[in-house]
Amino acid sequence: MQTIEVKAVKRENLGKSATKELRNSGKVPSVLYGGEEIVHFYAEQNEFRKLLFTPNVYLINLNVDGKTYNAIIKDLQFHPVTDELIHIDFLQIFEDKAITIEIPVKLEGLAEGVKAGGKLTLEQRKLRVKGLMKDLPDHLTINISKLGLGKGIQVGSLSYPNLELLNAKNSVVTSVKLTRAARAAAQQKG
Repeated sequence: MQTIEVKAVKRENLGKSATKELRNSGKVPSVLYGGEEIVHFYAEQNEFRKLLFTPNVYLINLNVDGKTYNAIIKDLQFHPVTDELIHIDFLQIFEDKAITIEIPVKLEGLAEGVKAGGKLTLEQRKLRVKGLMKDLPDHLTINISKLGLGKGIQVGSLSYPNLELLNAKNSVVTSVKLTRAARAAAQQKG
């Protein structure tokens, strides 16, 4: 899994007025949970741009005043009107502890149902997985070349080494739906 480094500064003042002052100066107050202690810090808004505006999931090396933590994003808060990032919660991760994270799905191949006139739909762009940090891939690849018209792939039929899928087993990840044109062509043949 890809890693990004974020440079941050530990917060001294934790009140409402101090937080408002940080936000007004273009900084994002953040919190790191999951370790021995909770770490309050802030960073420039530009430091998080690479993390937010991408479909990829990254492991983050948080550098807070020279001390490094491995983390993932747990929660994001945006301003309701301006859509500006106002807060991030991070979860500290360790090499020997399993973590739960959403990883993007990547489809591979050309489905037989699409060749027959169907329309491919991706129902779930990300799947929740549980595993150790070293086993987490950049994306979960699903081969759809044998997927027929009107068929779908469910979470229960997928498996990846050293990863546990946490989504409902019967939830559909991707499917090939019958289009009106394909239905009309099938009726003319029959």
